Amino acid sequence: MKKISYRKKKELYGYSFISIWFVGAVIFFLIPLVKSFLWSFNDVTIETGGADTSWVGLKNYVYSINTDEKYTLLLKDTLLETLWKTPLILVFSMFTAVILNQKFRGRTVARAIFFLPVIIATGAVYEIISGDLGRSGNISAGQFSTLFSTNSTGRLLQFLGIYGISDKFNEMISAITDNIFSIVWSGGIQTLIFLGALQNIPKSARESALLEGATGWTFFWKITLPYISPFILANLIFTVTDSFTSPLNKVMRRIYSMRDEFRFGEASAMAWIYFGIILASIGIITSLFRKFTDEEQGK
Repeated sequence: MKKISYRKKKELYGYSFISIWFVGAVIFFLIPLVKSFLWSFNDVTIETGGADTSWVGLKNYVYSINTDEKYTLLLKDTLLETLWKTPLILVFSMFTAVILNQKFRGRTVARAIFFLPVIIATGAVYEIISGDLGRSGNISAGQFSTLFSTNSTGRLLQFLGIYGISDKFNEMISAITDNIFSIVWSGGIQTLIFLGALQNIPKSARESALLEGATGWTFFWKITLPYISPFILANLIFTVTDSFTSPLNKVMRRIYSMRDEFRFGEASAMAWIYFGIILASIGIITSLFRKFTDEEQGK
């Protein structure tokens, strides 16, 4: 019997290690993925012993786009919400990472607080804390959510004389203040990535900037931002994907509600339309960001 070499044994160990993941990916991901794609072109009815399908072509897709007004309306709202919330999450996580990268008393506790969403990032926990379950009898959750719905920001803007510029501006400010908790909760992983990038900035760059008399503001724009710019795209893609696929997403909830009504064909079509929009959004964002960075590097 031929003796197996040490290198071959290491390869077999590696394959055996990933085999469980591979089997799980095939059973719990690839097979349901293919099945949902086929169901999107069929009328699916649940019968004893399994599901019965009958080919209907693009009927489910036409229904999702032209007939189901809830789906198209929620899709529009989700796209707009992602459009304005994503930059705020990125800006918040970037400046939070800059602050947490500084040396100050209690830095470890502050990092732990901002990383809590990474540890307990579940839809149920978020609903309880944000107060979405407060209406069903959870008084403490409802009281906690009122901290993020006060009119303090409106009073501050009125004091500054810029609150009554236009109704659109007022609506935008109200939307931002009402979603402060959501923005903070969604920026944990992005903060972690930015913090890792900041820690890779060499000390020599900071020392050279200090010798040249650069201020903190100049150091941020000339040193910090160029160093972390490759991670901005990664965080941008992650934020968009996380926003689109969140269990609290209105479109996702609409798809789940169709599934709960045993309308698997329509639900599958809605899911695949949504998947196509997500891929297109990521492709557009990536191409625009790379074009922008290429132009900046060429200057």
